[in-house]
Amino acid sequence: MGALSDPVRLGVVARLAEAGPDGELACGTITTPVSKSTQSAHFKILREAGVIHQRDQGTRRLNRLRRDDLDARFPGLLDLAITHGREVIAEWARQPQETERSD
Repeated sequence: MGALSDPVRLGVVARLAEAGPDGELACGTITTPVSKSTQSAHFKILREAGVIHQRDQGTRRLNRLRRDDLDARFPGLLDLAITHGREVIAEWARQPQETERSD
């Protein structure tokens, strides 16, 4: 599960977990310390690895965790990833904010 080896992707997974088991979040509502194009690449990796499901709704792309599938195949892995992702998010909060992201 190399898709869960990157801190940005762990942060995305943790944010999606906070949306609840059936919750969805739009790509634009999940903030990370990387550019929009880099963030899109991270979403693609998570989608292709089967970690998230994406669907388009108008101009938005909605994401949700594939919790049931992952828990059945890799018991406990997603919970561990979410725990580490929350630590990553806490670290982002402690870092000084850049005034502008380049896309």
